[in-house]
Parts: sequence; C-alpha cells; structure tokens
Amino acid sequence: MVEIKKLTGLMGAEITGVRINDGIPDDLADVLRHALADHQMIALRGLHPTIRQQKQLTEVFGPVMKLPYVEPTPEDDEVIAVLKEAEECNTGVFGGDWHSDFSFLENPPAGSVLSAIEVPEVGGDTVWASQVAAYASLPEKLKKIVDGRRAVHIGAPYGVTHQPPEEERSGASIRMIRGDPDADQEILHPAVITETLSGRRSLFLNPIYTTRFEDMSEAESAPILAEIYKHCTRPDFSCRFRWRAGDVAIWDNRTSLHYATNDYDGIRRLLYRTTFSADPPAA
Repeated sequence: MVEIKKLTGLMGAEITGVRINDGIPDDLADVLRHALADHQMIALRGLHPTIRQQKQLTEVFGPVMKLPYVEPTPEDDEVIAVLKEAEECNTGVFGGDWHSDFSFLENPPAGSVLSAIEVPEVGGDTVWASQVAAYASLPEKLKKIVDGRRAVHIGAPYGVTHQPPEEERSGASIRMIRGDPDADQEILHPAVITETLSGRRSLFLNPIYTTRFEDMSEAESAPILAEIYKHCTRPDFSCRFRWRAGDVAIWDNRTSLHYATNDYDGIRRLLYRTTFSADPPAA
C-alpha cells in the first residue's frame, strides 16, 4: 500500500510502498504527480531503478528532456552522471549553491529525478527549499514588489562574461560547456508563478541566474533580491535529505530551490539524473 509521510513541516515527503518493476499504473502515476505538487520534493527509498525504469518514472511528470551545457552519459544523452570522484578535493561541486536548474532558458526544466548509485555513508546530502512556503510567508512589502513583475535570468556560469573561477567549478568528472554567448542573453520569467496542478503560487527567483527585475537596474534590484533570498532559503522551508544507495528523489524545479552539499572530499559519489519538461512557467 502506498503511503505518504512528510519529511518536514513545509518541504518534502517520503512515499513508501511504490513498486515500478512492472511499469507504473495510472493510479500510482496520479498519486505521484499530486504528491509532488503538494510537497515540491518526494523521496522513494530503496527503489534501485534501472535507467529504463528511471526514465519511465520521469515520464510520469512530463516528457524527458535533454539538458544543455552538461555532457550526458555516453550510453544515453538524456541521462547525466552526477559524479564526484574520491580524488576530486578542494574543488567546487555540481549544484553547490541555492538555485533552480537552468532558469535562464526560455522554457526551464520542470523538474528532475535523481537516483543514488554510490553515496558516502555520511555527507553528500541534498537540501531543498519550498518556494511555495516562501511565497506564502513573504512579507507584504516584498509581495507588492514581486507580484505581477517579471525578473531577468541569464546563464552566467555558461556564458562569456561571468564564468566562475576555475577553483569554484565542479570537478572534472562532470564536463560543462562554457563560453556560450547565448547564455549571456537576458530571459524574462514571472517572479511569481502558479503551480499547475495545485494552483498554489511560488517564487521563481534564484541567486545563480536571476540578475534583476525587469523594470529595475541590477543595483536597484540587488538589495531586494538579497532580502528575498535570505527569506526563501530559511531552514523553516527546507528539507535536508540524506542519501542511501537505491534512493530516488524527484523535485519540482520551479517551486523549489536546491543545494548540493560538498562535505565528502575523498569519497566517491555517483547519482544518475533525468529531467522532465512542461509548458513554460506562467504567472
């Protein structure tokens, strides 16, 4: 029997009783979609899916999409190996800051599925923060600023102008495409979006890719964005997930932020990631 249990008061849920060896029936798919809409991240412990099963699970939430700027596995161009080798020490980690994946695209990813293959006994957790809860509790003065406004996103780490220093990049095991002038183009998205299934509103801003509000300069936007980021990454809205081999986590990329911790130097960590798309985010 499928059961859903919250991981924290405002972010994430663990779902037990899920089996996908013989496919994913419509009633289970519906439960999973609604759980993701309600909790922004759902975890399935000990699932141990094959790549084929992981892609079938991904398709429950939307069409599988190929991510730009990150080299996929040789076997499947819709799968990314999120890998850090034991010898990769004193270097950055893939996803090592609060962000929403590729929000600078005209149609950013709707969400992702991450399957743990090899993880440290301690360390290497992923943290998610609910932007639904963050928006619901946002001070009114900030709500008045973000409601009905659009924000500018650019792909700074992958562009020409703002590439990160070598020592802050993820290690050699994840190959990135950088120096693309297209990534420096400004893309506009609503600062507040509506989640389609639940109808709940969510912030859609993040420190890596959002540079300013549409009708403001970067200097004018900076203190406002800083105040919003301080609010929306509070532990109150967050869930820190400790991985075990075989675990699967699914998250809504638009109604949550996530952060990959980098506290396991000297230990190999490997997860496989697939990503799903949807219609562009809408206010």
